Amino acid sequence: MIRAAGVAEVTDADFAAEVIGAELPVLVEFTADWCPPCRQMGPVLSALAAEEGERLKVVQLDVDTSPETTNHYRVLSMPTFMVFKGGEPVKAMVGARPKRRLLEELADVL
Repeated sequence: MIRAAGVAEVTDADFAAEVIGAELPVLVEFTADWCPPCRQMGPVLSALAAEEGERLKVVQLDVDTSPETTNHYRVLSMPTFMVFKGGEPVKAMVGARPKRRLLEELADVL
């Protein structure tokens, strides 16, 4: 998986600990190496992690190597972004978007 700088990778094995058990809200990008829009989001996620790191944890999950979590949350399109707060998914967004729009969409959960 092409990881965004400053963004942690989570897997089926550590999803519960890293996302469900997180203190901060967590933005999860469900991504894949073969997905061009996912690659476009790399710099956006890196910037978001750097700027909002005190209020938001940003992670990526490779759908090909972590099918259990992908199927559990019924993720069908990449990239899919899900925000988890208090261990529960509270928002889902599908498709690449500029950082400004992503921040606007996250405003109500930050």
